[in-house]
Amino acid sequence: MDAPVAATSIADGFWGAVGRTPLIRLKRASAATGCEILGKAEFMNPGGSVKDRAALGILRDAVARGALVPGQPGTVVEGTAGNTGIGLALAANAMGWRSVIVVPETQSREKLDYLRMIGADLRLVQPKPFSDPGNYVHVSKRLAEQEGGVWANQFDNLANAAAHEATTGPEIWEQTGGRVDAFTCACGTGGTLAGVARTLKARDPTVRITLADPGGSALASWVRTGKFKAEGSSITEGIGQAARAPGNLAGARDLIDDAITISDHEALEQVFGLQMHEGISVGGSAGLNVAAAVRVARALGPGHTVVTILCDGAARYQSKLFNPAFLRERGLPVPSWLE
Repeated sequence: MDAPVAATSIADGFWGAVGRTPLIRLKRASAATGCEILGKAEFMNPGGSVKDRAALGILRDAVARGALVPGQPGTVVEGTAGNTGIGLALAANAMGWRSVIVVPETQSREKLDYLRMIGADLRLVQPKPFSDPGNYVHVSKRLAEQEGGVWANQFDNLANAAAHEATTGPEIWEQTGGRVDAFTCACGTGGTLAGVARTLKARDPTVRITLADPGGSALASWVRTGKFKAEGSSITEGIGQAARAPGNLAGARDLIDDAITISDHEALEQVFGLQMHEGISVGGSAGLNVAAAVRVARALGPGHTVVTILCDGAARYQSKLFNPAFLRERGLPVPSWLE
């Protein structure tokens, strides 16, 4: 139940192993911009993604409120694109709790199979806009009420952003020796960006915070104009919002300096390049983040340090990102080694 321990220490189970991930210097991106572009290797968390931090923060808050008791029966319910569900299910397993995870059926087969493998009670629903009662978030809330369980509510539960403010942000500051000029990442719940932004801005108000957005999301428009206007589409999963700013993000808008939209082409270029030239295998949202970091670095000019998040690994998206037929159908580049 304690905060993550130093990497040289022995961690106490899943709960103690989350966090303290390394910062990796991304060689090609750094060389191309004349900046230090650093990726926080969140795929090295025990559940395989940055969402382990949010899951743990939400569950720690539930324990503090007495809604869940370690070692006693309990149920956690959540609607998720997959990664938060994985983190919640594993963390729940470690405490003897049950997990009910609601996921849109369009998410990658690998994530769905993983959730089943780790014992989550997986409920698949058709993809619906947030305004529809059938949206996976609303379905999960109703299920929590029916099951008498704790609704994690990652989008609006501020324990999400608080977890990043307490761990991810301070880790970045410590690992860079306080030399951070800019931070950028995409948002699904907004917890990572909001929490890290609060930490970095509190230490140095000049740190530039940029929201990275995929096609089909309106968050970049919201940051720039205050209005939600979405254009295009994206194959990335778990990031972007078409019509609202989740609670975790809404309260941090004044900390965000800019927003940029990144195409799938740009994101995939980074995914494929990192894997084949640097041995770093990441998913689409991480590729998008690196592409955004390159843009931010070029705007700042040489000599700056830009940090971003490597959210999860590529293996969770093999059936999409590394499927030539899937990519060609959408007019997207195919990795040369799969041609």
